[in-house]
Amino acid sequence: MTPAQALAALRAVAAEEGVPSLARRRGWVAALSRAVMARAAAVAEAAAADFGARSTEDTLLADVKIMADAAAHIRWNLWRWARPRRVFVPYPFQPARAWAEWVPKGVVGVMAPWNYPVQLALLPAMDALAAGNRVVIKPSEHAPRVAALLGEIVAEALGPRVALVLPGDAALAREFASTPWDHLVFTGGTETGRKVMAAAAANLTPLTLELGGKCPAIVLPGAELARAAKDILVAKAVNAGQTCIAPDTVLLVGHRAEDFAAAARASGVAETGTRVINAAQQARLERLIAGREVEWLAPAPGSLGLARSGGALAEEEIFGPVLAMEECADLAAALAWVRARPHPLAIYLFGATRAEEAAVAAATTSGALVCDRAVEYAAIMALPFGGVGASGFGRRNGEAGFREFSTLRARVRHGCFSLSRLFDRPQGAFARKLIRRLVGLR
Repeated sequence: MTPAQALAALRAVAAEEGVPSLARRRGWVAALSRAVMARAAAVAEAAAADFGARSTEDTLLADVKIMADAAAHIRWNLWRWARPRRVFVPYPFQPARAWAEWVPKGVVGVMAPWNYPVQLALLPAMDALAAGNRVVIKPSEHAPRVAALLGEIVAEALGPRVALVLPGDAALAREFASTPWDHLVFTGGTETGRKVMAAAAANLTPLTLELGGKCPAIVLPGAELARAAKDILVAKAVNAGQTCIAPDTVLLVGHRAEDFAAAARASGVAETGTRVINAAQQARLERLIAGREVEWLAPAPGSLGLARSGGALAEEEIFGPVLAMEECADLAAALAWVRARPHPLAIYLFGATRAEEAAVAAATTSGALVCDRAVEYAAIMALPFGGVGASGFGRRNGEAGFREFSTLRARVRHGCFSLSRLFDRPQGAFARKLIRRLVGLR
């Protein structure tokens, strides 16, 4: 089935069945969550096979448990999110009644990446289903075993009248991006995101882009270096740093790189249990660290590494198990480093006073600003998730996702008379005179 055929099929179902009730949407979300949880072991096995090695715990938490958490949050709050909102009607239009209501956009296309192949396919799909849409998912060709499993999960939980999975290669991805979806979600690299946006522009398709960038971790003078190093490495170790919100570069304010490296060695966090997914990604990582001295914290594959920032490592998103370090003279220098690059998905602060936190918030723009931990904020389903500019736009998760995949429609019921009808045509002398007086003319 082509993307265009999938779109046509689900649009026909939507036209036949109409807008699904909130109860039915809650049922869809619950069924999808149950299907993922029931196949937790299979998901972990498939991900490990696709990566060559992947931490089972990472998969169970970040690709399975997060789905159950998201489903519970949606089911608990959907009634409130979907409630129509009464709107005040100005006196000249009374006794009209007006309100705004959230309605589905239609059929949402989801282009998922390989790094979290279940989470990043099904979390936006859940948001779209909660909003009453049908969904078509294009999983990454770089995780083919998980892609096949996704097809089974979606077919079992939802069926072809609600959602479809279309596995395929880069050619299918290009066709998918060019299909006139009612909304398109893409998660991946910034350069590919530009291509997706260009393809979608021909159809004026609304977009949600979750892209990449360099997420800095600013370690301030008040930080306890041992704790900060461990918290940063714990976040970096998740999925071997192949996470869009992973700490990319540590900006050390009032601390030396040698001291941070010593704290990192003493932290006990070294191995990730996950490999760089394929040879192409490994070659990209080796290009970034070429000419840099990297200290690997363990001898095994999947080890975390530390390197001084510089060259390509200072400019391109690392997206792997290497953590760059940059010494900054003061907070102003660290902020200058951040502002010299595209807006990040997240900025992480360690040891910040309230004043320093406020200064960073005022001087920067990012999708998130997080103190004293990293990465795990994305599992707080009540928070909107997304980037700014080159790191993406649009928001998903929870209420933000529901709004993202809905259209806000205005509704009005007019009464039999209102003062505004004095201006109906044909207008008499009194009406014309009143109009001039209303705008200050004599």
